[in-house]
Amino acid sequence: MRGPSLSSKARLWAGPHSAVFSCLQRNALRAFVAGLALAGSLLAGGCNNNPWPENDASGDTLRSAVVENSPRHLDPTASYWSNDTAFTYQIYEPPYGYHYLKRPFQLVPKTAAAVAQPRYVDKNGKPLPDDAPGDQVAESIYDVPIKPGIRYQPHPAFAIDEQGRHRYHAMKPGELGKRRTPLDFEHQGTRELVAEDFVYALKRHATTRITAPIYSVFAEYVVGLREYGQLIQAEDAKLRQGLDPASLDKPFLDFRRWPLAGASAPEKHLLRIRIKGKYPQWSYWMQMTFLAPVPWEADAFYAQAGMAERSLSLDVWPVGTGPYMMTEYVKDRRHVMKRNPHYRGEPYPCEGAPGDKEAGLLDDCGKTMPFIDTLVSTVEREAVPQRGKFRQGYYDLEVFERTDTGMDYLVAMQDSEEVRREYLDKGFRLERGSDVNSYFIGFNMLDPVLGGGDSAEGKERSRKLRQAISIAIDWEEYSKIFPKKAGDTAMSPLPPGIFGSREGTPEGVNPVTHVWQDGKAVRRPIADAKKLMVEAGYPNGRDAQTGRPLVLNYDFYAPATPERKPEMDWVVRQFAKIDVQLEIRATDNNQFQDKVRKGRYQVFWLGWLADYPDAENFLFLLYGPTGKTKHDGENTSNYESADYDRLFVRMKTLPDGPEKQQLIDDMVRIVREDAPWTMGFFPYTSAATQQWVHNYKPAILIRDHGRYLRLDVPARVAALQAWNRPVWWPMVLAGALIVIGLWFARRSLKVRERTNARGEVLAS
Repeated sequence: MRGPSLSSKARLWAGPHSAVFSCLQRNALRAFVAGLALAGSLLAGGCNNNPWPENDASGDTLRSAVVENSPRHLDPTASYWSNDTAFTYQIYEPPYGYHYLKRPFQLVPKTAAAVAQPRYVDKNGKPLPDDAPGDQVAESIYDVPIKPGIRYQPHPAFAIDEQGRHRYHAMKPGELGKRRTPLDFEHQGTRELVAEDFVYALKRHATTRITAPIYSVFAEYVVGLREYGQLIQAEDAKLRQGLDPASLDKPFLDFRRWPLAGASAPEKHLLRIRIKGKYPQWSYWMQMTFLAPVPWEADAFYAQAGMAERSLSLDVWPVGTGPYMMTEYVKDRRHVMKRNPHYRGEPYPCEGAPGDKEAGLLDDCGKTMPFIDTLVSTVEREAVPQRGKFRQGYYDLEVFERTDTGMDYLVAMQDSEEVRREYLDKGFRLERGSDVNSYFIGFNMLDPVLGGGDSAEGKERSRKLRQAISIAIDWEEYSKIFPKKAGDTAMSPLPPGIFGSREGTPEGVNPVTHVWQDGKAVRRPIADAKKLMVEAGYPNGRDAQTGRPLVLNYDFYAPATPERKPEMDWVVRQFAKIDVQLEIRATDNNQFQDKVRKGRYQVFWLGWLADYPDAENFLFLLYGPTGKTKHDGENTSNYESADYDRLFVRMKTLPDGPEKQQLIDDMVRIVREDAPWTMGFFPYTSAATQQWVHNYKPAILIRDHGRYLRLDVPARVAALQAWNRPVWWPMVLAGALIVIGLWFARRSLKVRERTNARGEVLAS
């Protein structure tokens, strides 16, 4: 019997399996179409690497990065971290600020109508002349006139109903609803700034509810503030009696109820502050946000139930009179500030430092600020993508509050001609300068080896040991090996730009570590250091009496990451030059603070950023009564010198002038000889800024630069188009490969449809 014909086989195969292959064919066609669509989308939009919304570059928005984390505190009483200042100094306005362009730094009025000169009185309240000696002055009285007509940003705390009552100061449970930001409230309000707002702000430093890092300083000088703190703590305890101590909700603590002797508002626009003794540096404190005005309405609004749970607080949503206001806060992701519609506007300065006019920094003379509508800050966890976005033009200013980001680019330009050409062609602004900060390696003077104990002989041995180490640590070499962290070698605690500093002059050379040769300072040879080691009792790095090697512990204030290891190894090599063995103890902040409180440390690394441009702010780091271990102050070396302390007390009450200069010279001479620090270096500053950002003049002390900056938007748009031209061939190739792959898949499926289980091709 003959088998079935081909036609009958085809009919047999098509029977039970036809539905399966119809489905497979349909899926293949769909996949083919989807592949074509995917290829098309890749070609059309896959080459767009812009991380921001479309047309963002054409708007008046400045973008910059925030390094690693969101700000810690935006409450001006608590804020004392560099990351905060990108926001606090754009939103809040203290009485004073610094002239944006002039150097040395010069105080100018901000919310104040003028920089007030203090008047002095003796212990009986009788007036004293302006040049009265500090020991005769019982109080310094500052009468600060406040500009009328300044208004706060829009905020629901100020919203008033038809009866004149605050709409949102007595919300009932559940009335908060789904609101999560102040902008979610239907009604917004404002009011005029008055002197009482500054009084209220100063009083807030006295409560333990708020992290108040400057309370101890202010309590030392503001009349009655310490006693006020004791009163407020007692009143707060009464308010919270019977309440759950773990609850985030706390009843409104109204500081208006209790007067403070040292701060008052005798008139609506007159602020009076009484300071103990003569303290010229108080004027500098009045340019920091610690003395920015705080309206009582904001405290009352945020104290209501449910607010803290939703992060509705001054720590996240500030209330200020400055040119900008917070409009978006996404923790550890992004923060947006927009123009405060109630900001009065201020004229751009018409004077500056030498060279500012030539640099174009006076081109906007007299024009009303701010110039930019929106400031956007994006949190970046890693440096590589952050720099990549800047190089592509997507960040206008790499990090808003940092003045050192340009150093990476300057070093890269030195390492690669191709990179140098790219940066020059793109016009990156990477000017390098110096600023009022320092880094140094110091010694714990309470340690018996480094401090010498109580005996005169022991102190002298230790002094020579510290001098030998100071010679051996070659900070000039450090700047060459680590150019991204380079700076000028320090000869004293005072950086250039601070009155009293003699850095860069023959008189400013530290004779312990350097000599002046051929118009420059030259580090002493290592032979001089080894000679001092012998005199200290450590020939060849061994104790002359016991023969034991000298081993010192070094607390490096940073985690022991691979990036940090070269620096640690470098420090070890410096000590090895004089045969001293150094044991590295890398620590984090909490560990280091615990060690210094207990005095369990020897050699340490530390940096200092000036709070204000006065010699006192650097020289107090070596003032005995501010010792870290004994007094929890900022003198981490625990250095004590009766002569130095006596001169410091006299110096800090003097205005800049010959007498103050002489006292500073005497103090610097003492610390050079005693060598509690190796002096270290003053790091360079260089911020990374795009060519279309105008009026940028980086300085550590000037944090309110948002109002001064101006964008050339057309130049930015043109640059972004030129720097980020699509590279089509990878997308074309990828699309072609997808299409070819799908074509082969479809062809294989067709063949399979026409093939039976025995491999025979069936009729189509």
